Amino acid sequence: MTKILLPVDGSKSALSAARKMIELAKLWAESPEVTPLYVHLPIPSVRGVGLVIGKSAVQRYYKEEADAALEPVLKLLGKAGFTAKPAMEVGPIAETIVSYAKRNKMDLICVGTRGMTATGNLVMGSVATKVLHLADTPVIVVR
Repeated sequence: MTKILLPVDGSKSALSAARKMIELAKLWAESPEVTPLYVHLPIPSVRGVGLVIGKSAVQRYYKEEADAALEPVLKLLGKAGFTAKPAMEVGPIAETIVSYAKRNKMDLICVGTRGMTATGNLVMGSVATKVLHLADTPVIVVR
């Protein structure tokens, strides 16, 4: 069974990537296993903040952000008849996507070209570009 990693961030581009992945997946003889992955940048560590904000509050925050970003893609995949196994990670986005793909032996990464942070794309290059450069796994970039 083909395993596809679908990084999502709540953007229109992530939904476009999901739509294209659904279209392409219809070409496979067997329905692929799809993993929508949300990656959140780590909250900066600030001395003394742990006394005010507990670890469980931070984890809850990460989960709420992931749920909000994953929901539209999960609905889209469900309507198309796919069973998806969503995942959430915390770390540098492109590096975490590539690491997840490698650890979980994904066959393909399907990523959108533009995410939620246009400013970040200008300053450090797009996540899609970084994934292309770092991944050993084949990558489809959807515009």
